Amino acid sequence: MMMMVMLMMMTMMMIMMMMNMIMIVMMMMLMLMNIMMLMLTMMVIMTLMMMMMMLITMMTMMVMMMIRMMMFMIMTMIRMMMIMMMLKLMMMMMLMTKMLIMLMMMVIMIRMMMIMMMMLMLMVMLMMMVVVIMVIMMMIMLM
Repeated sequence: MMMMVMLMMMTMMMIMMMMNMIMIVMMMMLMLMNIMMLMLTMMVIMTLMMMMMMLITMMTMMVMMMIRMMMFMIMTMIRMMMIMMMLKLMMMMMLMTKMLIMLMMMVIMIRMMMIMMMMLMLMVMLMMMVVVIMVIMMMIMLM
């Protein structure tokens, strides 16, 4: 009889210990989960912050690009004017032959074309940037 009771007690103890272990493990798991959740939230916040930073940088970049473009345009315009003036002078003087003047004109035209192409490219790039910014904004809003 005593033996039986002892055995029962032992088994009970074992079961209790096991339960305790399981409980401890469960608690650990919970803790881990909590930490993970915290990490995730932190990550989301960080990503959002990064996005904002990116937006700000993009905006500044765009402004810079615009300014540069404007400067470029003005410069080119001045240069064109200068060249035209020179041509006029040459025409007046008639030192250069007609052919040379024509050649000069051609060169100027080619240059103009190239500049125009560059402008177009810049514009396209700007548009792309704007689109990207819009998308990012949308993402943030959705978040």
